[in-house]
Amino acid sequence: MTSPLLLPYDGPHLKLPNRIAMAPMTRGRADDATGVPRPLTAEYYAQRATAGLIVTEGIWPDVIGKGGPGIPGLVDDAQVDGWRAVTEAVHAAGGTIFAQLWHVGRMTHPLNLPGGATPVAPSPVRIEGEPIYTCEGDVDHVTPRAMTTAEAEAAVAGFAAAARNAVRAGFDGVEVHGANGYLIQQFLAENTNRRTDRFGGSRAGRLRFALDVVEAVAAEVGPGRVGLRISPDNPENEIAEQDPQGTYRALVDTLDPLGLAYLHIIERGAYGALADLRPRWSGTLIGNFNGPEPTSREAGEQAVAVGLADLFSFGRLFISNPDLPARFEGDAPLNAHVPELVYGGGAEGYVDYPALAPQR
Repeated sequence: MTSPLLLPYDGPHLKLPNRIAMAPMTRGRADDATGVPRPLTAEYYAQRATAGLIVTEGIWPDVIGKGGPGIPGLVDDAQVDGWRAVTEAVHAAGGTIFAQLWHVGRMTHPLNLPGGATPVAPSPVRIEGEPIYTCEGDVDHVTPRAMTTAEAEAAVAGFAAAARNAVRAGFDGVEVHGANGYLIQQFLAENTNRRTDRFGGSRAGRLRFALDVVEAVAAEVGPGRVGLRISPDNPENEIAEQDPQGTYRALVDTLDPLGLAYLHIIERGAYGALADLRPRWSGTLIGNFNGPEPTSREAGEQAVAVGLADLFSFGRLFISNPDLPARFEGDAPLNAHVPELVYGGGAEGYVDYPALAPQR
């Protein structure tokens, strides 16, 4: 029987050859001074163009939201030109590719930012646990500076401008990163949003930044070119959401009528977001299980087979298996993942993982 992951998908905005998405994964290989992706990046994504949908690594829409060394941007012509080489290579290989727009908020450090700037966040709440990676190695977090209302509004406009640049660069669409404890989820979560302006103070206030970003991006490039990634009840990066069900039901109920390209849900914590939110989302839904071990093919197949998701995204398996759909189709063995080669560096661990030998 054909795997449900290998069936074509004919959705409202996406027509795809299979239901396997390549999840966004930071690789840290852009030029750190300019934020421009290097030529190897085009090769990397083109190798993986048999995915039904590729979502790129996170790309900053504002340099103050840059999370670490080698993270690319999408704010100037040089960056647009660099990404255009990537989209042309993917399209030549028959693929579909969305750019993920990623502002990290407090999850960065002055060593990562121009002029040693202080990171910004909804409120001045410092991460106390895990260190942050910088060009000088792991260091302790600093206390972020609370964004003014005007700065929050400017960040919304920055997402929209980056989305416009993504379309200029040839991307098929953009994914707004609202997950994993970065800026948008920092606005959503009670422990990181202690504001009293229109972007805080109540559930409606905590939702406002996420809604404004998605609505502004959709107005800029069209809702059918916009996806949103969320991770309800995800404690990553010291996020604590007191009522994830109430928060994310309200978010999804507000956004569903816009007719977005998709909703991308990371299943973490005890909430059970996929089962709870699936009936509330009328469009395409992408599932993901972001646990300590790479998600198995069987887990993705089960989620699609029972209707929890229309597509399923794989991350680490795509790093080491550029031809992952073919390996699933042929029940072929998978290349071993080498964690120490994920971030930074050059071709090793990036474009040198072997594909299956062609059948004679």
